[in-house]
Amino acid sequence: MAGTQRYEHPGHLPNLRAGRRAPEPHTLPRQRRGITPQMVGRYPDYDVLANADNWDEVTREVVLQRLDRSGPLRFFSEDEEPTVRAFCDTVTAQDRDPRVPVVEMVDRKLAERRFDGYRFEGMPDDDQTWRTVVKGLDEVAQRRYGRRFGDLDRDAREAVCEHMSQGALEGGVWDCMSSKRAWSVCTRAIVGAFYSHPWAWNEIGFGGPAYPLGYMRLGPGMPEPHERPEAVHDDPVLEAEAGTVP
Repeated sequence: MAGTQRYEHPGHLPNLRAGRRAPEPHTLPRQRRGITPQMVGRYPDYDVLANADNWDEVTREVVLQRLDRSGPLRFFSEDEEPTVRAFCDTVTAQDRDPRVPVVEMVDRKLAERRFDGYRFEGMPDDDQTWRTVVKGLDEVAQRRYGRRFGDLDRDAREAVCEHMSQGALEGGVWDCMSSKRAWSVCTRAIVGAFYSHPWAWNEIGFGGPAYPLGYMRLGPGMPEPHERPEAVHDDPVLEAEAGTVP
């Protein structure tokens, strides 16, 4: 990692935060080098792609392909797209551009039927689970708010997602599928896509592929020569709880 910060308080874990919401992006420095989601991050002078020439050719090609996600979706329909985009943005707390193209990455995986090779008992294949989730999110949003999920504000979307994660959604498709298990299936794909992208690596200070260059410095607080130090050293969650975050 580009600098190591150890937290001694469990408040940095999402489920233990006050209000279960991540700190607002405006509390983090603006990114000055490279790209991060929403152009903020704890490592504003770090760009993992600056080290790409040191990766082997195959690795470099695989990583750089993740930057090109242009073109129409292949799995999700035009009607499903607003709902699935709102869902992925809510789960990843991406409220403005630039965004890691999670939807495009998940869409490609589903279109090519590249599943994980296992599933919960009683659950369909992942592609069918996603279709059902999109339909179910819209059904719940219509019942509760009179609008589709993609048209809800952030608080309403987060409330629906919270109930989905707890297995508390009922009615319609949710009478035939566990929302808690569907949440696990979808978030596994979303998180996997998000943290496989170089922009997310910049955000967390990840050094990127180690082959063939390798890592020289394995101790805490010992960044590699190409890495950059963390610009923010305090836990933003603890600051927010103490009322010191603007």
